[in-house]
Amino acid sequence: MHPNPIYRQAATDQNLSFAADRGFGVLSVNGPEGPLAAHIPFVVKDAQTVELHLVRSNPIARTLGSPQPALLAVTGADSYISPDWYGLDDQVPTWNYIAVHLRGMLELLPQDALRPMLDDLSDAFEQRLLPKPIWKTDKVSAETMDRFMRMIVPLRLTITSVDGTWKLGQNKPDHARHAAADGVEAHGIGSDTARIAALMHAATAKEA
Repeated sequence: MHPNPIYRQAATDQNLSFAADRGFGVLSVNGPEGPLAAHIPFVVKDAQTVELHLVRSNPIARTLGSPQPALLAVTGADSYISPDWYGLDDQVPTWNYIAVHLRGMLELLPQDALRPMLDDLSDAFEQRLLPKPIWKTDKVSAETMDRFMRMIVPLRLTITSVDGTWKLGQNKPDHARHAAADGVEAHGIGSDTARIAALMHAATAKEA
C-alpha cells in the first residue's frame, strides 16, 4: 500500500466492494524457500470471508497442512501519468492506480465444500453476462465433473485486515488533476484507462 494517507481514504466497504467486483487477484503466502504466488478468481462472501480454489498441485495448496497467513492483492484500473499534463512546473512522471490488499488466514477446506464453492464462483460471473442463460455445473457430466474436482481443492481466506490505495492525483490542485485525467482519456497507457480517468475526475483532495 502507498504510504501517503491521502491515497488511503477509502472505507473498508468500498475496498471490499472493489475486490468483490474485480473477482481476480494474486494470492501470496510465505513458502519454505520464499514467497509463493498464484493468480486466482475468488468470491468475497462477506466482510470476513473469501472463497477460492487452487489446483491440488499448486505449491500454495501443498503448504496448507494448517492455516497460514496470506495476502490477496487485487488491482484494477491504472495509467502512466505524464508530468506535461498537469500544466504545472517541476513535476515528475508517476503512475495512478487502484489496489486493495486483503490479509488473513488461509486454510484448506474439506473436499465436500468444493462443489458449492464452484457453483457460487461461476454464478457470480455468469450473472454479469445476462441475458445469456446462466451456465451451471450440472451441464457437465458427473464423470467429467468428478475428474475435474479431484484436481482442485477448496480454500477459505478469513480476512483480518483490508487496505486500499486509490492513487488518483489527490495530491495535486483540482485543475491539475482534471487536466491529467483528460490526458489519460486521450493518451492513457495502462489498464482500463477510461475508468482511471473517470475516477481521477471524481477524486477530491482531502487533508490527511
